[in-house]
Amino acid sequence: MLMLINCSGCRTPLQLPHGATSIRCALCQAVTHVADPRSVPPPSPNAVAPPPGPTGPWGQPPPPPAHGNKRAVICGISYRNSRHELKGCINDAKCMKYMLMNRFHFPESSIIMLTEEERDPYKIPTKQNIRMAMYWLVQGCQPGDSLVFHYSGHGSQQRNYTGDEADGYDETLCPLDFETQGMIVDDEINTALVRPLPHGVRLHAIIDACHSGTVLDLSFLCRMNRSGQYMWEDHRPRSGVWKGTSGGEAISFSGCDDDQTSADTAALSKITSTGAMTFCFIQAIERSQGMMTYGSILNSMRAAIRSTGDSMGGGPVTSLISMLLTGGSAGGGLRQEPQLTSNDMFDVYAKPFSL
Repeated sequence: MLMLINCSGCRTPLQLPHGATSIRCALCQAVTHVADPRSVPPPSPNAVAPPPGPTGPWGQPPPPPAHGNKRAVICGISYRNSRHELKGCINDAKCMKYMLMNRFHFPESSIIMLTEEERDPYKIPTKQNIRMAMYWLVQGCQPGDSLVFHYSGHGSQQRNYTGDEADGYDETLCPLDFETQGMIVDDEINTALVRPLPHGVRLHAIIDACHSGTVLDLSFLCRMNRSGQYMWEDHRPRSGVWKGTSGGEAISFSGCDDDQTSADTAALSKITSTGAMTFCFIQAIERSQGMMTYGSILNSMRAAIRSTGDSMGGGPVTSLISMLLTGGSAGGGLRQEPQLTSNDMFDVYAKPFSL
């Protein structure tokens, strides 16, 4: 049996193997020591259960059924009552949950929602709660499992000094409290979600944010032109740092390239504000006929955004940097191009898509 404990340094949940008395955190390198569980006497039948600890509701996921387990973390951040406010991100989160449950049969009990509308303080999309949710998602995953991480909110970039980014910048996600607690950097996302994936486990990330093309630091990016022709670009770090999985599969759809911004707009749904990428991703799946492939979904998303951008001629973009500089939204229409990245190369028109 595996036990979940908090790192003594950064408080990240760690999975302690059976019989182990210490574990090193991959993020902060702190060593956390625990008492040998075999030396702890069983609790008295009349013992009172202790109150929830600092990990809140983040327990170990239940054992997967024989056919494989489905789990998802959905994060939508509106930055309500701030100058960074977005209108469509919570709508994105609700739509994604509905699709996962009704189209791909994810159990509601296996979906963690992080939005400002949640009443549970551990489900507010703060930096610590998003970190804990990412680690919960991969805890105890086994062959046959399907994992989904969806994020709709601000994304940004910061200078990289280790030499493992081709453009010199790390991509980041902006939690609700990023102004005081900082952003979540792509290196940490890769460590939390990608590297632990064992053989037979598949992770899909759907990232609707600015500068999100390579935000999972996956090794290969599918560079596709407007006619649908593509080639894989090698984004493995020149430093040789390992960014792959532990035998599993990680694939990410993102809202735009690393140097682009993503739209928060009502121009697509005609009803309410949504993230352009999330709307087009769900629409591509709902409108698909026959076998869905990664290439057909990516093409459909790009075509929908191009047609909307050409027709609207301008609109709000959720560029964090431009909003910080101007104190509001910047114009320019929909000029984003959704991206596909993976830990390995494959034929995007032959590989069936499923969650």
